[in-house]
Amino acid sequence: MHLLRSLDDEQVFQRVQGMRPVGFPEAEMGDVLVAGAGVWVDENGARRSEYRLVELTVSPERLGLSAEVSVHHDIWGSCDFRGTPRPEVQQQNAPRLAAALKDLDDLLGTVAEPGEATYFGAAEGYGVAEPMMVDGRGPDLTDRL
Repeated sequence: MHLLRSLDDEQVFQRVQGMRPVGFPEAEMGDVLVAGAGVWVDENGARRSEYRLVELTVSPERLGLSAEVSVHHDIWGSCDFRGTPRPEVQQQNAPRLAAALKDLDDLLGTVAEPGEATYFGAAEGYGVAEPMMVDGRGPDLTDRL
């Protein structure tokens, strides 16, 4: 479903409910994936649009609401996926991610738990953990892109 409104708009909820299968009027909504274009800032300060820069999955479970945030870009850490240090890119973007994650904690009234580490990195606090550096470079992760 493509949205042109804010997620907290009442019409969004009504549209989601309207997607219930006709043959299953008692069906309940499962996970909701929120994906779209995000904006990041390059080393020169130029703003760039990137599809699926960040994803939010919300799960309305019986025990309570849960949310998962996933990032899919190398702009949050100190090195790009080739291992080249890019501190100016990290300085432009990592604080924005940290602020958004903190806002999500405040909204949900809880402190987020970091998810499992992946080949590309691990969550640490409100950001991405620093990679192990060898001779001033991070790991080259391009073999899995």
